[in-house]
Amino acid sequence: MSVVSHGLPTTGVWAELRGQEQVVEQLRRAAQSGAPTHAWLFTGPPGSGRSNAARAFAAALLCEREALDERGCGTCKACHTVLSGTHADLTNVTTEKVTISIDEARELVRKAQDKPSTGRWRIIIVEDADRMQERSTNVLLKAIEEPPPRTIWLLCAPSPGDVLVTIRSRCRSVGLRLPPVQDVADLLVARDGIDPATAEAVARAAQSHIGVAKRLATDEGARERRNQIVRLPLTLRSVAGAMRAAADLVKLAEAEAQSSFEQRDAEERAALLATLGAPETGTLPPSMRAQIKRLEEDQTRRAKRSKNDYFDRALTDLISFYRDVLMLQVSSGQSLVNEPLRPELEEFARRESAEDTLLRLEAINEVRTRLVSTNVSPLLAIEAMTVSLLSRKDLDR
Repeated sequence: MSVVSHGLPTTGVWAELRGQEQVVEQLRRAAQSGAPTHAWLFTGPPGSGRSNAARAFAAALLCEREALDERGCGTCKACHTVLSGTHADLTNVTTEKVTISIDEARELVRKAQDKPSTGRWRIIIVEDADRMQERSTNVLLKAIEEPPPRTIWLLCAPSPGDVLVTIRSRCRSVGLRLPPVQDVADLLVARDGIDPATAEAVARAAQSHIGVAKRLATDEGARERRNQIVRLPLTLRSVAGAMRAAADLVKLAEAEAQSSFEQRDAEERAALLATLGAPETGTLPPSMRAQIKRLEEDQTRRAKRSKNDYFDRALTDLISFYRDVLMLQVSSGQSLVNEPLRPELEEFARRESAEDTLLRLEAINEVRTRLVSTNVSPLLAIEAMTVSLLSRKDLDR
């Protein structure tokens, strides 16, 4: 597989790391060195491809090619199994819960002691290192500080500050950025067969978040829900209207979350039943029912986290409206995220001041923080936010 970026050609396991030429070069050199650092910390904003970069690096490290300059070919069995998450020497940890428990951390430490079974290295990827509490992180500390000679740790987090300094200081840093819109569009065209016009539009709407862009490109319902969220400020005319808008936003975010994991839940259930050899009709045996119940419990926990993630995404889309308004108010000349709404955005920008827009952006970001860090009711928090988005004259209605 080969995809040409606006910089150097990106091939093999690196093909999906669009707009990350410096990171690819850093990781490629490390994989070809024959003696890579034993612990790495991948950081970058959501959508930058932290986990993809870690998996690509793991594939290059375990690639079956003997020639160092061919490591990460993307065609050998090892590359394929690492990228699909099935390689025997790869442990990929991604939690569907709020935190990674201390017991899970201890299991990772135990796993790290295993010698590689088929490859050169035993590789452990922790996609949500920022979800480890201090006790859990301290369990990993010694294993990362003094790992077995053939074990490599790859940790992922939004920023270096999200990981304890004692861990951070023992890892080599890899910093990713959100790729340019055109790079994301090119990837959607090459990888997913999306037509170029749609690919560019959704890449811009997703603000270069690759996963969100793909969902917008392939799910008409997701595009419509985003459009309703982005247009929400245009509907705010009174306190009562703001309360209704808050309820609508919560429903839209919950509908987006529900649609995203419903299909996944069904596929996981079908796969488990097939693995268990369950009969196509009739009552399941007790042992099978127990495993199905455990799966459903895991899916319920995942759904709770997914809703929080989609609330954050909905608020990020709402922020894009006011970001565009601010760009127009200060005449920045930058392109708009919501270009199809330009006439409405220009009219809105003329009615308000840049100072008002900044206050609204601050109010939305405050709610994003509260939803992540507290147990506040999403509806109550978003009701307070939508009221704060009203203009002064509308507050008097």
